[in-house]
Amino acid sequence: MKIALFEDNQFDALYPLTYLRPVFELRCGSTLLYEKVAAAYPDADLAFFCRDYLAKVFAKRVDGQRVNDLSTVSDTDVLFLNGRILAISDVVPADGKEEVGTKGDAIVYLRATKETVAKAGGATIDELLSNLKASLPNVECEATLIDYPWDLINNNPKAIEHDFTASGKKGIEGSFHEMSCVYGNQDAVYVAPTAEVHPMVVIDTKEGPVTIDEGATIFPHTRIEGPCYIGRDSQIVGGKIREGCSIGPVCRIGGEVEESIVHGYSNKYHDGFLGHAYVCEWVNLGGVTTNSDLKNDYGTVQIYMRGELTDSGSTKVGSFIGDHTKTSIGTFLNTGTVLGCMCNILASGGVLPLKYMPSFTWFFNNKLSKGFGMRQMIDTAKIVTSRRKRELTEDDVAVLEHVNKLTKAERRAMIKKSREQAS
Repeated sequence: MKIALFEDNQFDALYPLTYLRPVFELRCGSTLLYEKVAAAYPDADLAFFCRDYLAKVFAKRVDGQRVNDLSTVSDTDVLFLNGRILAISDVVPADGKEEVGTKGDAIVYLRATKETVAKAGGATIDELLSNLKASLPNVECEATLIDYPWDLINNNPKAIEHDFTASGKKGIEGSFHEMSCVYGNQDAVYVAPTAEVHPMVVIDTKEGPVTIDEGATIFPHTRIEGPCYIGRDSQIVGGKIREGCSIGPVCRIGGEVEESIVHGYSNKYHDGFLGHAYVCEWVNLGGVTTNSDLKNDYGTVQIYMRGELTDSGSTKVGSFIGDHTKTSIGTFLNTGTVLGCMCNILASGGVLPLKYMPSFTWFFNNKLSKGFGMRQMIDTAKIVTSRRKRELTEDDVAVLEHVNKLTKAERRAMIKKSREQAS
């Protein structure tokens, strides 16, 4: 059986998180969305279909597996799964009758034999799915799909709990100082063999499990509340890590963090509050950088999505920060702020007056600009990645340049508007 993960046309509602990665590479809980699918179908082969400009770099991240290759779904029965599916409960059976499971306008799953796939035809994955949907019975189904960035945050606590149980790992196998403690259920903690917990650390499992993965270090005067996941080779430096947090690999985290996801390779080393937020890779949040995640009137939070404000329906929404974005010391972000890729914010002493910054822009002297330009941004990114013993490859640069072109019109319009307002 083949499992084929595909992106549908909802990927742009997940910007800026999905500019540099397919939707199924987003993090929720301890693992990425596609890793949950792989765990749910351990005997199946995975095939991936995403936007063309991402295919080459994503293929490298999945050890060279073929991406966007229709021949991978031509020789066997296939279960097509929407890449936005959160596979933590009510997992779609791989075997069963041919049908299309829908939720509203979205295809959640599509089960078809190889004969049906061959008959349907199509030059692209979108054409193939459209042809199959038209020829097979359609049934409404219940499934959790990630429609917007805040869906990742809202589902993160239960995803952490699911991943902890699914891993089958518990107990303290690494270094755990005698002057630290587990407050709550001792079986709801896992400290990996190469992880290290220093003195004066409290791990609170009363509300959920805590995983401290391989190579992670928890420094003194840190409190971690479950459910929580601390990723491989990450450091928690005197942090107040509240419930519902997922910290990906190779991060440095301090200050207070609550119900947030840090995808990986990013720093929030200093004091400041991060709440109900998603931070992508290679982000650096300067000292005392803080986001609001609750309006003073306790109303629902509006987020800038697809060029307009969208009501999240939630009262607790923080910020969504794209890859390679940097904030200076003393940066304050309003409730529901969205920062694109490769933004640079130089604080002006007050709350950032923008709730949305387009990718590849600077905020300096209370207005937007293109900063020092794309080449300087790429050079900075190469320095940043090398500090974590990673390389910004030519393929990575090509993706960034594509996104730069993709966002050019929006960026120009907002810079012009900012200049007019400042004059």
